[in-house]
Amino acid sequence: MNSSSTGAQRRREQTGAAYGGDAENSVNGRLEAIWLKRAHRGKMDEVTAATVVAGRGLEGSVDRSRRRQVTIIEREVWEALTRELDADIPASSRRANLMVSGIRLEETRGRTLRMGDVRLAIGGEVTPCERMDEGFQGLRAAMLPNWRGGVFAQVLDDGIIRVGDVVRWESNETDRVDT
Repeated sequence: MNSSSTGAQRRREQTGAAYGGDAENSVNGRLEAIWLKRAHRGKMDEVTAATVVAGRGLEGSVDRSRRRQVTIIEREVWEALTRELDADIPASSRRANLMVSGIRLEETRGRTLRMGDVRLAIGGEVTPCERMDEGFQGLRAAMLPNWRGGVFAQVLDDGIIRVGDVVRWESNETDRVDT
């Protein structure tokens, strides 16, 4: 590991093996879970497929905004958090819409993520709120560093996403989207 590497680069190098090698440029990941929120502060319903509406978010899910249409977490990060906290916390407690594996989300603002036939423009890091501690005391603090709370994104295409869909970064860096 190069001593001049940034913190984010070091973390990517250290965790690369969990993502099948070069985590940042991993060819393919997988959509592991989809959750819809039916009411503000309401229960998260796990589904196997969802309709995605460009410029809006997941059909049937509330609490969307123009900038924060969907939220995404990494399975590998969630598993690390639950190990660190020595807690059996369901991933739905994070209250994100989507869980992916094999794709690193840290420091990805402006990149485009393809999920099945749908493209998502990563707008930035999600800052975990106080609701995280309702699921487990200390979860919020554990999620604060290094984008561990996941990312928010804008939906660029209409389509249907399904658990098991291939997830990958758009290959051309010129595909970065200003958010």
